[in-house]
Amino acid sequence: METLFFILFAALAIAGSLATVWLRYVVHSAFALMAAFLGVAGLFILLGADFIAVSQVLIYVGGILILILFGIMLTPPDKKERSVKRVLGFGIPVFAIVGGLAFQIGSVVKWVEKPDLPIPGPTAAPIGRALLKPDGYLVPFELVSIVLLVALIGSVFIARRRTMQSIGATSQAIGGTSQAIGGTSQAIGRASSAPGGKS
Repeated sequence: METLFFILFAALAIAGSLATVWLRYVVHSAFALMAAFLGVAGLFILLGADFIAVSQVLIYVGGILILILFGIMLTPPDKKERSVKRVLGFGIPVFAIVGGLAFQIGSVVKWVEKPDLPIPGPTAAPIGRALLKPDGYLVPFELVSIVLLVALIGSVFIARRRTMQSIGATSQAIGGTSQAIGGTSQAIGRASSAPGGKS
């Protein structure tokens, strides 16, 4: 049964990865990337790493993929970006390199199997205790949260400044257009009030 689940999760991860690169529409590629992330999370579950599997789903599927979708919605589409020639031009060398490395590793590495491995247990509770214990990783954990908070504030500040600059440029453009319309209206009024002009 475990072998069957391994084949299913591995096939899901590989198929999602290939579809992410091959699909023409970027939104479809984003959902294929979600399938690849879920396949990798399933492989982590089979390895007994339940904490990493849940982190994979929460961070990558629930966070990074949503950011990618927002970036896609704010970016104009380019259908020539994923043409067949371009995908094959990048895909064939990558497949050749990966295939060569896999063949080299398979021919050199001697795999050792141990049938008496212990049954993997839950890892979320020990990792949580290690992160929150005063003599564990509490201080590095809090420092990482502060760094992430500073990065979030900086990104919001940069985005707001660019938004204000774009709003100012738009206001100037609208003001210039209004002045041009006003000048045109004045010219039409002078032409109408001139002798022989049409009222």
